[in-house]
Amino acid sequence: MRVLVVEDHTELAATVAEGLRREGMAVDLARDGDAALERTSINRYDVVVLDRDLPGVHGDEVCRRLIAEGYEARVLMLTAAATIEDRVEGLTTGADDYLPKPFAFAELVARIRALGRRAQPAVPPVLVHGDLRVDPGRRLATRAGRRLDLSPKEFAVLELLLSAGGRVVAAEELLERAWDEAADPFTSTVKVTVSRLRRKLGEPPLVETVPQAGYRI
Repeated sequence: MRVLVVEDHTELAATVAEGLRREGMAVDLARDGDAALERTSINRYDVVVLDRDLPGVHGDEVCRRLIAEGYEARVLMLTAAATIEDRVEGLTTGADDYLPKPFAFAELVARIRALGRRAQPAVPPVLVHGDLRVDPGRRLATRAGRRLDLSPKEFAVLELLLSAGGRVVAAEELLERAWDEAADPFTSTVKVTVSRLRRKLGEPPLVETVPQAGYRI
């Protein structure tokens, strides 16, 4: 899952980003509304965690523009305002969910994962294919009852391939959704990660390479 965190409080933004990366998510940061709109114009995100009270372009306006442009990411609005009226106003801008500050990090993760599952088509909370079972919320993958020791990127690639439901997923899409904007698009990092994932999944093989197209389960 790829997430954009839009937060002008430098320490909080860094802490949230670090925690989400430990949860296996690819995370980019934006410090203000202008930077958020710039990044969403270039990158595809599954969820945008958007502070409402941003300098420059206000968080409400960022949300409105994303909705008006048909941007597909789910929006989780963050704000220090705690009244019911503030929450209602935040949601009426088009946000999918709302979380007041201060918040528990575990709740933030749970809400982000819940929003990520609301993509089209909807993705179940546990992904199953034959004897392979992947539970993103618990960061647990097993095959034939055996726990798989996967790196965060291997887990992310496996989750994306399973979520595709048999569709071929291009290497470019995997790079875009499982790595952040610091990833070099000209490296063989996807190929190497898929190769390691294949070895860890064992026999019979599950990940198929489709020449000139990508990969699929």
